[in-house]
Amino acid sequence: MTVKVLGSTVDKYTRCVHYHSDIDIIAIKFHCCGKYYPCYQCHNEHAGHPISVWPKKDFQTKAILCGKCKTELTIDEYLHSYSICPECHSSFNPGCQLHYHLYFEK
Repeated sequence: MTVKVLGSTVDKYTRCVHYHSDIDIIAIKFHCCGKYYPCYQCHNEHAGHPISVWPKKDFQTKAILCGKCKTELTIDEYLHSYSICPECHSSFNPGCQLHYHLYFEK
């Protein structure tokens, strides 16, 4: 199954106009709409509604997409991945942690 990533994507690895370094290869399924976007800015520009964060009780939900191998990770798997895909071992941007509060309940 192919996962559709919405927003201002610039390549097949889910990089977007806002975040497009070699390690910006994840997309996030947003709790509010159940749709994947590369980042909160893409969501804000394209979704037409405010972001709601994932509650802790739902951290077993598959909501993170590795743009390299297309594996869907649970939120818990992602949060405990040390910024490395457990499937293909590609590096994720550790700077994404600065935005966790926009996606995940503390």
